[in-house]
Amino acid sequence: MFRHQGKSRTLKHNLRIAVVLSFVAGIVNVTGFLAFQQLTTNVTGHFALFINDVAHFDFWKGTVYFLYIFAFLFGSFSSSFLIEKFKKNKKLNIFVIPTLVECFLLVLVMVLHYLDEIQYPNVIVCLLLFAMGLQNSFVTKISNAVVRTTHLTGLFTDLGIELSQLFFPEEHPHRDKIKATIKLRIYIISFFFLGGIVAGYFYSELGMKLYTLIIGVFILLLSLLYDDLRYRIIRAKRKLKYRKWQE
Repeated sequence: MFRHQGKSRTLKHNLRIAVVLSFVAGIVNVTGFLAFQQLTTNVTGHFALFINDVAHFDFWKGTVYFLYIFAFLFGSFSSSFLIEKFKKNKKLNIFVIPTLVECFLLVLVMVLHYLDEIQYPNVIVCLLLFAMGLQNSFVTKISNAVVRTTHLTGLFTDLGIELSQLFFPEEHPHRDKIKATIKLRIYIISFFFLGGIVAGYFYSELGMKLYTLIIGVFILLLSLLYDDLRYRIIRAKRKLKYRKWQE
């Protein structure tokens, strides 16, 4: 699901990565909000608050929201930059790099929480936003802009449009394609909610606080290992088949 790109990428690949990354985004979203009362997977609300402070001439107060926006933007930039820099290396799965960086950032937040009570929560919020910008960027590149996993506004908009198209088969004859896209959107939304529910339970009921992020890290690393193992098995089968054909 991390390797296939372009024409070789199918709905199944997009569904797999959508499930994994939307679940992780849901975990980060709820964990960040419960810990800091700030949104940590998108910048729409932060932009509105930034404009509100600027409108009231509270420029210094609004700076923190500008930093949140910039952190998400810089995460997106960094992810794309790493992918572009290493994409010529055919032996390297370039999407592993931003995924590992995201894991590192989530672990870093937990380590900072473990070392001492967090005195600069805005820095942690920026780290989480950077990680989500990173994730949203590389999943966009992997799926050719089909999958978005860190916020739901656009997803609900697209879902509403596509559902309405089903009522007009003459104008939109490609019903199978529309249904496949609807299925993808529903998967993303469902697993984003599920990730949030899991995070809320572990954060509040089990008292894990920011250590809840370890669930997201575990899922990301497990997905990378699964993807790599599956790729190796497929390659081994192809080599074996080729040898038998030569014989």
